[in-house]
Amino acid sequence: MPLFEYQVRDKSGKDLTATKEAMDMNTLVSELKRQDYIVISIKETKGKHVRQQKRGRAKKVKLDDLVVFSRQMATMVEAGIPLVQTLDILSDQTENFSFQEIIKKVKVDVESGKSLSEAMTTYKKIFSHLFVSMVKAGESAGALDEILDRLATYLEKMGNLQKKIRAAMVYPISVISIALIITTLMLTFIVPKFAEIYSSLNAKLPVMTQMLIDFSYILKSQLIWVLAGLAAVIFAIRLAINTPQGRFLWDRLLLRLPVFGVLLLKSSVSKFARTLSTLSKSGVPILNALEIVGSTAGNKVIEQAVLNARNSIREGEGISGPLEASGIFPPMVTRMISVGEETGELEEMLAKIADFYESQVDTAVEGLSSLLEPIIIAFLGIVIGGIVIAMFLPILNLVQAIKT
Repeated sequence: MPLFEYQVRDKSGKDLTATKEAMDMNTLVSELKRQDYIVISIKETKGKHVRQQKRGRAKKVKLDDLVVFSRQMATMVEAGIPLVQTLDILSDQTENFSFQEIIKKVKVDVESGKSLSEAMTTYKKIFSHLFVSMVKAGESAGALDEILDRLATYLEKMGNLQKKIRAAMVYPISVISIALIITTLMLTFIVPKFAEIYSSLNAKLPVMTQMLIDFSYILKSQLIWVLAGLAAVIFAIRLAINTPQGRFLWDRLLLRLPVFGVLLLKSSVSKFARTLSTLSKSGVPILNALEIVGSTAGNKVIEQAVLNARNSIREGEGISGPLEASGIFPPMVTRMISVGEETGELEEMLAKIADFYESQVDTAVEGLSSLLEPIIIAFLGIVIGGIVIAMFLPILNLVQAIKT
Protein backbone atom coordinates (compact mmCIF):
# COMPACT_ATOMS: atom_id res chain seq x y z
CA MET A 1 0.00 0.00 0.00
CA PRO A 2 1.16 3.56 -0.64
CA LEU A 3 2.42 5.67 2.24
CA PHE A 4 0.97 9.13 2.90
CA GLU A 5 2.28 12.00 4.98
CA TYR A 6 -0.49 14.12 6.48
CA GLN A 7 -1.00 17.13 8.74
CA VAL A 8 -4.20 17.41 10.77
CA ARG A 9 -5.68 19.52 13.56
CA ASP A 10 -7.40 17.93 16.57
CA LYS A 11 -10.32 19.21 18.65
CA SER A 12 -8.04 21.23 20.91
CA GLY A 13 -6.55 23.06 17.91
CA LYS A 14 -3.18 21.30 18.04
CA ASP A 15 -1.52 20.42 14.74
CA LEU A 16 -0.22 16.89 14.28
CA THR A 17 2.01 15.47 11.55
CA ALA A 18 2.40 11.76 10.86
CA THR A 19 2.64 9.11 8.13
CA LYS A 20 0.26 6.23 7.41
CA GLU A 21 -0.35 3.55 4.81
CA ALA A 22 -3.75 3.49 3.10
CA MET A 23 -5.44 2.08 -0.01
CA ASP A 24 -5.68 5.60 -1.46
CA MET A 25 -5.87 9.25 -0.43
CA ASN A 26 -9.69 9.33 -0.19
CA THR A 27 -9.73 6.34 2.15
CA LEU A 28 -7.20 8.00 4.44
CA VAL A 29 -9.13 11.31 4.44
CA SER A 30 -12.33 9.49 5.41
CA GLU A 31 -10.57 7.65 8.21
CA LEU A 32 -9.06 10.87 9.60
CA LYS A 33 -12.46 12.61 9.51
CA ARG A 34 -14.02 9.71 11.43
CA GLN A 35 -11.44 10.40 14.13
CA ASP A 36 -12.68 14.04 14.29
CA TYR A 37 -9.57 15.51 12.69
CA ILE A 38 -9.48 18.51 10.39
CA VAL A 39 -7.24 17.61 7.45
CA ILE A 40 -4.78 20.41 6.61
CA SER A 41 -2.60 18.67 4.04
CA ILE A 42 -1.95 15.18 2.74
CA LYS A 43 0.45 13.80 0.15
CA GLU A 44 1.88 10.49 -0.95
CA THR A 45 5.54 9.90 -0.01
CA LYS A 46 6.92 7.22 -2.30
CA GLY A 47 10.49 7.67 -1.10
CA LYS A 48 9.56 7.01 2.49
CA HIS A 49 7.54 4.00 1.43
CA VAL A 50 10.57 2.55 -0.33
CA ARG A 51 12.74 3.12 2.71
CA GLN A 52 10.14 1.47 4.90
CA GLN A 53 10.07 -1.55 2.61
CA LYS A 54 13.87 -1.80 2.85
CA ARG A 55 13.84 -1.69 6.59
CA GLY A 56 11.06 -4.28 6.74
CA ARG A 57 13.33 -6.99 8.04
CA ALA A 58 12.91 -8.66 11.38
CA LYS A 59 15.03 -6.92 14.01
CA LYS A 60 15.28 -7.52 17.70
CA VAL A 61 13.42 -4.98 19.81
CA LYS A 62 16.09 -3.31 21.93
CA LEU A 63 15.83 -1.55 25.26
CA ASP A 64 16.38 1.79 23.51
CA ASP A 65 13.28 1.13 21.36
CA LEU A 66 11.19 0.67 24.51
CA VAL A 67 12.62 3.83 26.07
CA VAL A 68 11.69 5.94 23.03
CA PHE A 69 8.27 4.26 22.81
CA SER A 70 7.50 4.91 26.50
CA ARG A 71 8.72 8.51 26.39
CA GLN A 72 6.79 9.39 23.22
CA MET A 73 3.62 7.68 24.43
CA ALA A 74 3.83 9.55 27.76
CA THR A 75 4.05 12.86 25.88
CA MET A 76 1.10 12.05 23.60
CA VAL A 77 -1.12 10.75 26.42
CA GLU A 78 -0.33 13.87 28.46
CA ALA A 79 -1.34 15.99 25.45
CA GLY A 80 -4.75 14.31 25.43
CA ILE A 81 -4.33 12.34 22.20
CA PRO A 82 -6.56 9.22 22.21
CA LEU A 83 -4.74 5.97 22.92
CA VAL A 84 -5.60 4.31 19.61
CA GLN A 85 -4.38 7.31 17.68
CA THR A 86 -1.22 7.46 19.82
CA LEU A 87 -0.42 3.84 18.99
CA ASP A 88 -1.13 4.51 15.33
CA ILE A 89 1.31 7.43 15.24
CA LEU A 90 3.98 5.51 17.17
CA SER A 91 3.74 2.52 14.83
CA ASP A 92 4.43 4.84 11.89
CA GLN A 93 7.34 6.60 13.55
CA THR A 94 9.32 3.66 14.95
CA GLU A 95 12.46 2.69 13.03
CA ASN A 96 12.25 -0.97 14.05
CA PHE A 97 9.96 -2.85 11.66
CA SER A 98 9.38 -5.77 14.08
CA PHE A 99 8.38 -3.38 16.85
CA GLN A 100 6.21 -1.47 14.39
CA GLU A 101 4.19 -4.61 13.66
CA ILE A 102 3.78 -5.37 17.37
CA ILE A 103 2.52 -1.84 18.09
CA LYS A 104 -0.01 -2.21 15.26
CA LYS A 105 -1.27 -5.47 16.78
CA VAL A 106 -1.52 -3.83 20.21
CA LYS A 107 -3.53 -1.02 18.59
CA VAL A 108 -5.94 -3.55 17.08
CA ASP A 109 -6.43 -5.21 20.47
CA VAL A 110 -7.08 -1.83 22.13
CA GLU A 111 -9.60 -0.97 19.40
CA SER A 112 -11.38 -4.25 20.12
CA GLY A 113 -11.95 -3.20 23.72
CA LYS A 114 -8.89 -4.45 25.61
CA SER A 115 -6.93 -2.21 27.95
CA LEU A 116 -3.38 -1.28 26.99
CA SER A 117 -1.88 -3.56 29.67
CA GLU A 118 -4.04 -6.49 28.52
CA ALA A 119 -3.00 -5.95 24.91
CA MET A 120 0.68 -5.83 25.90
CA THR A 121 0.44 -9.07 27.90
CA THR A 122 0.23 -11.03 24.64
CA TYR A 123 3.79 -9.94 23.73
CA LYS A 124 5.71 -10.98 26.85
CA LYS A 125 9.03 -11.16 25.02
CA ILE A 126 8.79 -7.42 24.28
CA PHE A 127 6.79 -6.04 27.21
CA SER A 128 8.12 -7.58 30.43
CA HIS A 129 6.07 -8.37 33.52
CA LEU A 130 7.44 -5.19 35.07
CA PHE A 131 6.46 -3.09 32.03
CA VAL A 132 2.90 -4.45 31.93
CA SER A 133 2.43 -4.14 35.70
CA MET A 134 3.43 -0.48 35.67
CA VAL A 135 1.15 0.27 32.73
CA LYS A 136 -1.70 -1.48 34.55
CA ALA A 137 -1.00 0.56 37.69
CA GLY A 138 -1.00 3.73 35.59
CA GLU A 139 -4.34 2.82 34.03
CA SER A 140 -5.87 2.10 37.46
CA ALA A 141 -4.61 5.37 38.95
CA GLY A 142 -5.48 7.47 35.89
CA ALA A 143 -1.86 8.56 35.61
CA LEU A 144 -0.69 6.60 32.57
CA ASP A 145 1.40 9.47 31.22
CA GLU A 146 3.28 9.90 34.52
CA ILE A 147 3.87 6.15 34.88
CA LEU A 148 5.11 5.83 31.28
CA ASP A 149 7.54 8.70 31.80
CA ARG A 150 8.77 7.08 35.03
CA LEU A 151 9.07 3.76 33.20
CA ALA A 152 11.16 5.37 30.45
CA THR A 153 13.49 6.89 33.06
CA TYR A 154 13.81 3.51 34.78
CA LEU A 155 14.61 1.71 31.52
CA GLU A 156 17.23 4.35 30.66
CA LYS A 157 18.95 3.89 34.02
CA MET A 158 18.88 0.09 33.74
CA GLY A 159 20.20 0.32 30.17
CA ASN A 160 23.10 2.53 31.28
CA LEU A 161 23.87 0.13 34.14
CA GLN A 162 23.96 -2.85 31.77
CA LYS A 163 26.25 -1.00 29.36
CA LYS A 164 28.68 -0.20 32.18
CA ILE A 165 28.81 -3.85 33.27
CA ARG A 166 29.33 -5.03 29.69
CA ALA A 167 32.07 -2.44 29.18
CA ALA A 168 33.84 -3.67 32.31
CA MET A 169 33.68 -7.28 31.08
CA VAL A 170 34.48 -6.79 27.39
CA TYR A 171 38.00 -5.38 27.79
CA PRO A 172 39.59 -8.15 29.90
CA ILE A 173 37.74 -10.93 28.06
CA SER A 174 38.79 -9.64 24.64
CA VAL A 175 42.44 -9.14 25.67
CA ILE A 176 42.68 -12.56 27.32
CA SER A 177 41.05 -14.18 24.26
CA ILE A 178 43.56 -12.52 21.94
CA ALA A 179 46.42 -13.60 24.24
CA LEU A 180 45.21 -17.22 24.18
CA ILE A 181 44.94 -17.17 20.38
CA ILE A 182 48.46 -15.74 20.00
CA THR A 183 49.87 -18.27 22.50
CA THR A 184 48.15 -21.18 20.72
CA LEU A 185 49.50 -20.04 17.33
CA MET A 186 53.02 -19.76 18.74
CA LEU A 187 52.82 -23.23 20.29
CA THR A 188 51.37 -24.92 17.19
CA PHE A 189 53.33 -23.15 14.42
CA ILE A 190 56.44 -21.34 15.68
CA VAL A 191 57.67 -23.67 18.42
CA PRO A 192 57.61 -26.78 16.12
CA LYS A 193 59.91 -24.93 13.65
CA PHE A 194 62.46 -24.37 16.42
CA ALA A 195 62.01 -27.98 17.51
CA GLU A 196 63.00 -29.20 14.02
CA ILE A 197 66.16 -27.05 14.10
CA TYR A 198 67.19 -28.27 17.56
CA SER A 199 66.43 -31.89 16.58
CA SER A 200 68.88 -31.66 13.67
CA LEU A 201 71.63 -30.50 16.08
CA ASN A 202 71.26 -33.60 18.28
CA ALA A 203 72.03 -31.46 21.32
CA LYS A 204 70.62 -31.82 24.81
CA LEU A 205 68.08 -29.09 25.40
CA PRO A 206 67.46 -27.17 28.62
CA VAL A 207 64.59 -28.53 30.73
CA MET A 208 62.45 -25.45 30.12
CA THR A 209 62.86 -25.73 26.34
CA GLN A 210 62.21 -29.48 26.28
CA MET A 211 59.03 -29.09 28.35
CA LEU A 212 57.77 -26.39 26.01
CA ILE A 213 58.49 -28.50 22.91
CA ASP A 214 56.77 -31.53 24.46
CA PHE A 215 53.73 -29.45 25.35
CA SER A 216 53.70 -27.97 21.84
CA TYR A 217 53.79 -31.45 20.30
CA ILE A 218 50.91 -32.66 22.46
CA LEU A 219 48.86 -29.57 21.70
CA LYS A 220 49.47 -29.76 17.95
CA SER A 221 48.83 -33.49 17.62
CA GLN A 222 45.83 -33.50 19.94
CA LEU A 223 44.40 -30.06 19.09
CA ILE A 224 41.11 -31.44 17.80
CA TRP A 225 40.63 -33.52 20.96
CA VAL A 226 41.58 -30.57 23.16
CA LEU A 227 38.98 -28.38 21.43
CA ALA A 228 36.40 -31.18 21.60
CA GLY A 229 37.08 -31.65 25.30
CA LEU A 230 36.80 -27.90 25.91
CA ALA A 231 33.51 -27.77 23.99
CA ALA A 232 32.21 -30.75 26.00
CA VAL A 233 33.10 -29.06 29.29
CA ILE A 234 31.36 -25.82 28.22
CA PHE A 235 28.30 -27.78 27.08
CA ALA A 236 28.15 -29.68 30.38
CA ILE A 237 28.43 -26.45 32.37
CA ARG A 238 25.63 -24.88 30.35
CA LEU A 239 23.41 -27.92 30.93
CA ALA A 240 24.09 -27.72 34.65
CA ILE A 241 23.37 -23.98 34.73
CA ASN A 242 19.98 -24.59 33.08
CA THR A 243 18.86 -26.59 36.14
CA PRO A 244 17.45 -24.61 39.12
CA GLN A 245 20.08 -25.88 41.56
CA GLY A 246 22.90 -25.45 39.05
CA ARG A 247 21.82 -21.90 38.27
CA PHE A 248 21.68 -21.03 41.96
CA LEU A 249 25.21 -22.39 42.56
CA TRP A 250 26.54 -20.62 39.45
CA ASP A 251 25.06 -17.27 40.46
CA ARG A 252 26.44 -17.65 43.97
CA LEU A 253 29.87 -18.43 42.51
CA LEU A 254 29.71 -15.30 40.35
CA LEU A 255 28.97 -13.12 43.38
CA ARG A 256 32.00 -14.61 45.18
CA LEU A 257 34.46 -14.00 42.36
CA PRO A 258 37.34 -11.68 43.28
CA VAL A 259 36.94 -8.16 41.85
CA PHE A 260 34.14 -9.09 39.42
CA GLY A 261 31.90 -10.47 42.18
CA VAL A 262 31.87 -7.13 43.98
CA LEU A 263 30.94 -5.35 40.75
CA LEU A 264 28.10 -7.79 40.02
CA LEU A 265 26.79 -7.48 43.59
CA LYS A 266 26.74 -3.68 43.44
CA SER A 267 24.90 -3.70 40.11
CA SER A 268 22.39 -6.28 41.44
CA VAL A 269 21.72 -4.21 44.58
CA SER A 270 21.29 -1.08 42.47
CA LYS A 271 18.85 -2.85 40.15
CA PHE A 272 16.90 -4.30 43.09
CA ALA A 273 16.53 -0.92 44.79
CA ARG A 274 15.71 0.98 41.59
CA THR A 275 13.10 -1.56 40.45
CA LEU A 276 11.35 -1.81 43.82
CA SER A 277 11.36 1.97 44.27
CA THR A 278 9.91 2.54 40.79
CA LEU A 279 7.19 -0.08 41.22
CA SER A 280 6.22 1.20 44.68
CA LYS A 281 6.00 4.80 43.46
CA SER A 282 3.85 3.65 40.56
CA GLY A 283 1.28 2.12 42.89
CA VAL A 284 2.05 -1.56 42.31
CA PRO A 285 1.12 -3.58 45.47
CA ILE A 286 4.20 -4.50 47.48
CA LEU A 287 3.71 -8.27 47.16
CA ASN A 288 3.38 -8.01 43.37
CA ALA A 289 6.30 -5.59 43.27
CA LEU A 290 8.59 -7.99 45.14
CA GLU A 291 7.54 -10.85 42.86
CA ILE A 292 8.46 -8.74 39.82
CA VAL A 293 11.74 -7.61 41.42
CA GLY A 294 12.68 -11.22 42.09
CA SER A 295 11.87 -12.38 38.56
CA THR A 296 13.87 -9.53 37.00
CA ALA A 297 16.86 -9.72 39.36
CA GLY A 298 18.95 -11.75 36.90
CA ASN A 299 20.59 -13.64 39.78
CA LYS A 300 18.98 -16.62 41.56
CA VAL A 301 20.64 -15.80 44.88
CA ILE A 302 19.21 -12.27 44.86
CA GLU A 303 15.87 -13.63 43.64
CA GLN A 304 15.67 -16.12 46.53
CA ALA A 305 16.43 -13.38 49.08
CA VAL A 306 13.71 -11.14 47.58
CA LEU A 307 11.13 -13.94 47.56
CA ASN A 308 11.95 -14.68 51.21
CA ALA A 309 11.28 -11.00 51.95
CA ARG A 310 7.97 -11.31 50.09
CA ASN A 311 6.94 -14.27 52.25
CA SER A 312 8.00 -12.31 55.33
CA ILE A 313 5.69 -9.42 54.41
CA ARG A 314 2.83 -11.83 53.73
CA GLU A 315 3.24 -13.06 57.32
CA GLY A 316 3.15 -9.50 58.65
CA GLU A 317 6.90 -8.93 59.04
CA GLY A 318 9.28 -6.49 57.34
CA ILE A 319 11.58 -6.63 54.28
CA SER A 320 14.90 -5.87 55.92
CA GLY A 321 15.06 -8.99 58.15
CA PRO A 322 15.10 -11.65 55.38
CA LEU A 323 17.44 -9.53 53.24
CA GLU A 324 19.89 -9.29 56.14
CA ALA A 325 19.55 -13.02 56.88
CA SER A 326 20.47 -13.88 53.27
CA GLY A 327 24.00 -12.58 53.87
CA ILE A 328 24.03 -11.12 50.35
CA PHE A 329 22.90 -7.54 50.88
CA PRO A 330 25.43 -5.19 52.51
CA PRO A 331 24.57 -4.03 56.07
CA MET A 332 24.15 -0.42 54.89
CA VAL A 333 21.39 -1.50 52.50
CA THR A 334 19.43 -3.50 55.06
CA ARG A 335 19.76 -0.71 57.66
CA MET A 336 18.50 1.94 55.24
CA ILE A 337 15.58 -0.28 54.23
CA SER A 338 14.78 -0.85 57.91
CA VAL A 339 14.79 2.92 58.53
CA GLY A 340 12.59 3.42 55.47
CA GLU A 341 10.07 0.90 56.79
CA GLU A 342 9.98 2.53 60.22
CA THR A 343 9.59 6.08 58.89
CA GLY A 344 7.22 5.25 56.01
CA GLU A 345 9.75 6.51 53.45
CA LEU A 346 10.79 3.19 51.94
CA GLU A 347 10.53 4.45 48.34
CA GLU A 348 12.85 7.40 49.03
CA MET A 349 15.36 5.17 50.83
CA LEU A 350 15.36 2.68 47.97
CA ALA A 351 15.93 5.50 45.46
CA LYS A 352 18.90 6.75 47.53
CA ILE A 353 20.33 3.22 47.70
CA ALA A 354 20.00 2.89 43.92
CA ASP A 355 21.70 6.25 43.31
CA PHE A 356 24.52 5.38 45.71
CA TYR A 357 25.23 1.96 44.21
CA GLU A 358 25.02 3.27 40.65
CA SER A 359 27.81 5.69 41.54
CA GLN A 360 29.64 2.77 43.17
CA VAL A 361 29.35 0.81 39.92
CA ASP A 362 30.85 3.77 38.03
CA THR A 363 33.77 3.89 40.46
CA ALA A 364 34.20 0.10 40.36
CA VAL A 365 34.27 0.03 36.55
CA GLU A 366 36.93 2.75 36.43
CA GLY A 367 38.97 1.02 39.14
CA LEU A 368 38.59 -2.34 37.42
CA SER A 369 40.02 -1.00 34.17
CA SER A 370 42.96 0.55 36.02
CA LEU A 371 43.57 -2.64 37.99
CA LEU A 372 43.24 -5.16 35.18
CA GLU A 373 45.37 -3.37 32.60
CA PRO A 374 48.75 -3.87 34.37
CA ILE A 375 47.75 -7.41 35.43
CA ILE A 376 46.91 -8.40 31.85
CA ILE A 377 50.09 -6.80 30.51
CA ALA A 378 52.15 -8.66 33.14
CA PHE A 379 50.37 -11.92 32.28
CA LEU A 380 51.08 -11.48 28.57
CA GLY A 381 54.69 -10.61 29.29
CA ILE A 382 55.21 -13.70 31.45
CA VAL A 383 53.51 -16.15 29.06
CA ILE A 384 54.79 -14.88 25.74
CA GLY A 385 58.14 -13.82 27.19
CA GLY A 386 58.53 -17.26 28.76
CA ILE A 387 57.94 -18.94 25.40
CA VAL A 388 60.49 -16.68 23.67
CA ILE A 389 63.12 -17.27 26.37
CA ALA A 390 62.57 -21.04 26.30
CA MET A 391 63.03 -21.09 22.52
CA PHE A 392 66.19 -18.97 22.44
CA LEU A 393 67.79 -20.43 25.57
CA PRO A 394 69.60 -23.25 23.64
CA ILE A 395 71.02 -20.68 21.22
CA LEU A 396 72.28 -18.55 24.10
CA ASN A 397 73.84 -21.63 25.72
CA LEU A 398 75.48 -22.55 22.41
CA VAL A 399 76.93 -19.04 21.99
CA GLN A 400 78.20 -19.10 25.56
CA ALA A 401 79.85 -22.50 24.96
CA ILE A 402 81.60 -21.23 21.81
CA LYS A 403 82.99 -18.21 23.70
CA THR A 404 84.43 -20.37 26.43
